[in-house]
Amino acid sequence: MLDGVMLLWFILTALSVLYVAIDILSTPEAIVMKWGFVILTCFAGPLGAFFYVLGCREPLPGTHEQYVSARWRQVLGSTMHCAAGDGLGIVAGAAIGSVLNLSMGVGIALEYVIGFGFGWLFFQAFAMRDMAGGRYGKSLRMTFIPEFFSMNILMVGMLMVSKFWMPAVPGSGTPDSPAFWFIMSIALVAGFLCAYPMNWWLVSSHLKHGMMTVHPKAAPAMTDEHAGHADHEQHDMKNMKNMKDMEGMKDEHAGHDMSNMDPAGPGKPGAGALFGMGLLSVVLLAITVAIVLTLAP
Repeated sequence: MLDGVMLLWFILTALSVLYVAIDILSTPEAIVMKWGFVILTCFAGPLGAFFYVLGCREPLPGTHEQYVSARWRQVLGSTMHCAAGDGLGIVAGAAIGSVLNLSMGVGIALEYVIGFGFGWLFFQAFAMRDMAGGRYGKSLRMTFIPEFFSMNILMVGMLMVSKFWMPAVPGSGTPDSPAFWFIMSIALVAGFLCAYPMNWWLVSSHLKHGMMTVHPKAAPAMTDEHAGHADHEQHDMKNMKNMKDMEGMKDEHAGHDMSNMDPAGPGKPGAGALFGMGLLSVVLLAITVAIVLTLAP
């Protein structure tokens, strides 16, 4: 029964990845988010493609910015970004831990370190450094807190699925088994769902970005050699200036600028709220690890 389900899942996943990878090329989304949707779909299969169509793919040309401005779509993009970066690291850590035959406790620690390290150092801070003025150090500072909070909750969902399910499926504990990848895929989906509420708070508090819209650069307008009217040239120059101004403007919904993500910036949650949410994420993860180490086969 499980073999048939896995076969169907892998077939649907291959088709979903192919669709998203091709279709997203024409979507005016930031490149890091495009990679995020492709990576997520590699694990979430048809669910990943569904999330892409529902949350990012513009229904009509020129409507992307308005379409993704809805809060729940912003949160969807934020959670997807977390699940793609952190989730890929967690899965890699699980595969390495299995090959090295590490104990469950050490394996969980390895999954967390690789997941958080890849998600924060590369998928968040490095891939999005241009939004922090090109300064990697500033990007690291801005993304640490939201990455830490979101990663902890994502890990909760993934551990509760993978560590209890794998022992129940013979041979699924090693990466050379299709069941390993199937279970880790479902675990990532569970982690995604668990991390969504935390990302809602992070986006609402301006601590994390959501979907982004990349405006295409307008080609310089051609002058009318036959008309020769000076007002045509002036109109073209004005249009070009307006386009440059639009590109330089900060779009709070589209998330082109990370300056509004500074935890210490105006209008952000106070130290008490940050401490409380951080403590909540740590406690939930600690309880989950304790449950897994105590009850998992």
